[in-house]
Amino acid sequence: MIADAPPPLDPAALRDDFPILHARTPSGAPLVYLDNAATTQHPRQVIHAMVEVYERHYANVHRGIHWLSDQSTDLFEEARRKVCRFIHARDPEEIVFTRGTTESINLVARSWGDAFLAPGDEVLLTEAEHHSNIVPWQQLAARRGIVLRFLPLRDDGLLHLDALPSLLSQRTRLVALAATTNVLGTTQPLRTIIPAARAVGARVLIDAAQSVPHTVTDVQALDADFLAFSGHKMLGPSGVGVLYGKREILEEMPPFMGGGSMIRRVRLEAFEPADVPARFEAGTPPIVPAIGLGAAIDYLERVGLDAIAQHERLLLQRAHAVLGAIPGVRVLGPAPEHKGGIVSFVVERMHAHDVAHLLDRRGIAVRAGHHCAMPLHKRLGITASTRASFYLYNTLEEVEQLGRAVEEAQRLLRRK
Repeated sequence: MIADAPPPLDPAALRDDFPILHARTPSGAPLVYLDNAATTQHPRQVIHAMVEVYERHYANVHRGIHWLSDQSTDLFEEARRKVCRFIHARDPEEIVFTRGTTESINLVARSWGDAFLAPGDEVLLTEAEHHSNIVPWQQLAARRGIVLRFLPLRDDGLLHLDALPSLLSQRTRLVALAATTNVLGTTQPLRTIIPAARAVGARVLIDAAQSVPHTVTDVQALDADFLAFSGHKMLGPSGVGVLYGKREILEEMPPFMGGGSMIRRVRLEAFEPADVPARFEAGTPPIVPAIGLGAAIDYLERVGLDAIAQHERLLLQRAHAVLGAIPGVRVLGPAPEHKGGIVSFVVERMHAHDVAHLLDRRGIAVRAGHHCAMPLHKRLGITASTRASFYLYNTLEEVEQLGRAVEEAQRLLRRK
């Protein structure tokens, strides 16, 4: 039986939850916020949850023998349980709080990579990765002598899956890739790649920064070994992220950093690490940001991820149609059915920064540059692109405004 489609999402019914969306820009134009792949805005429910902690419940966690510390610890650990439920992990102890996706990937490279990879071992990435999923492995290669390989892209922005068998071998120890790419928005075929990695005995790390906020994630169904994402891309605060790892793998890994909280006991001669996840959470953790992330998860679950994904597909399809109809505009990446809610484009004879500046004069916030993906832009033969990215509070009218603003930017250029 085919499941019923979720009822259409009404962004107008949500926008009052987001105070900043009612702002006007210095030009006097209403804010049209289309930079959600960089960071998302915060609903009042998340803001209020964090303020309430600071006003009523704040203390350090796991340390104090007093009632305020107990309250703070309970709220912090409840947030961990919410994350566990949200991504369908088996056990809250498989959830490690970090500062964000970047730290989560670096944790795996520094801990698992340094402990278990040897010279000649291979890590397979793709040409579409964010720098956060390239540079840590380049650093590991410099430290440990491992070899990096890259699954190439086709001209349409999809992966060259035909090359996968030749790039995977018994030397492949890890496959690391984004579930949804941050420039092209491509939804990668994880259910093809992960079994292929398993067949050669490789571990799999998923950069889920652009996917967890937008669609249902089930780490057990995916059979991912590691999965990383950030709170600030899913209505939560900055300064908190998540590393999911299968418990049996985390238990084999040495601590990433040393200090308080990550130890069982310390002697002058040596130390014994704490159990997971504490061994990876040295020092005072991001207490209030983690609780804020929990409140963001509550909000997303109330709205429904299926409804959010359906809404973003409508926005994306319209954005492709609107921008694709403008002469001199080239939309990058695959067709909408292969993408998340991201549309990057180039405008003939205009630098991406100039496009973004002119859009900003119309109140439209987009991202311009290489988006922390220089190798991808080199593969595309460009130095920069303009990126619009959507979330649950964006509207079809905002997509139309984007198209009109791009056309106006072209007219201004022709007058010069």
